[in-house]
Amino acid sequence: MEKMNPKKSKRKAKEATQGITFMLPTIIIMTVFTLIPIIYALFLSLNKVSLVGESSYQFVGLKNYTNAFQDERVWIALKNTVRYVIIVVPCQTILALLMASLLNSGIKFQNTFRTIFFLPTLTSSSALTMIFMFLFSLTGPINNVLVDFGLIAEPINFINETKFALGTIMVMNIWSTVPFFMTIYLAGLQDIPKTMYEAAQVDGANAWKRLTRITVPQIAPITNYVLLMGIIGCFQLFDQAYIISGGSGGPNNATLTLSLIIYQYAFKSFDTMGYASAIAILLTIIIFLVSMLARKLNKEDVNEEGGAAS
Repeated sequence: MEKMNPKKSKRKAKEATQGITFMLPTIIIMTVFTLIPIIYALFLSLNKVSLVGESSYQFVGLKNYTNAFQDERVWIALKNTVRYVIIVVPCQTILALLMASLLNSGIKFQNTFRTIFFLPTLTSSSALTMIFMFLFSLTGPINNVLVDFGLIAEPINFINETKFALGTIMVMNIWSTVPFFMTIYLAGLQDIPKTMYEAAQVDGANAWKRLTRITVPQIAPITNYVLLMGIIGCFQLFDQAYIISGGSGGPNNATLTLSLIIYQYAFKSFDTMGYASAIAILLTIIIFLVSMLARKLNKEDVNEEGGAAS
């Protein structure tokens, strides 16, 4: 058996030590702020937790999970959240891609437009929510324009009417998230060789064909990322629903989301922390499953387009 050179062995040990040293801060942060909270949340979800007086933990097994499946408010929150995801994710993805393609096409003042469109991303979510609450209020600009143009007879209470409240949040989030995803798409579009577009144009491909046959397949990995981030962000909707409803999820549970109901059970009652943790674990599982499904479907679509193109 060949003996290892002592100097080489010492150098490898030194390199391994350096590597571990560089990774240690990240490992510590991930352990303290990610791994331990996940394990603790799982522990809480299997217990009835009381925070009144001296904290107490009573093991109840899967009872919190079965209670969640029987809780009508949880089903309402799930329905609202899924509806929100189904509408917002496709809209923000498609609009971001179209805007990025437009701003990458060499139009006049495209750098200025990029800066202007990116401004909403720099504004805090709470500030945007307050602005949109004013815009959609009874005396706000949206109602004034609709009344002036004769589209409605009298102002609509968008914020406090059941059928409009969640839609208002959808419009706000699409408007505020599209610029961020547009910037990500712009970065990806820079890597597509211009010769591909020039060759397609010579072959007679119009703008729509160039978008669907060249742009979309070439930026498939970026679309995967945008879809995953959009799904995760939408399922975690909390701050806008909380501000608009004052934390109640109203009117008539119209803005009640899974994240908001977790907050309500966790911090508005001192004996349902375990139940809130169970709902949080279920939300995590839902996000994971939906994200993996969306990723798989997107990959299949790209493969089919690639096969058709070839």
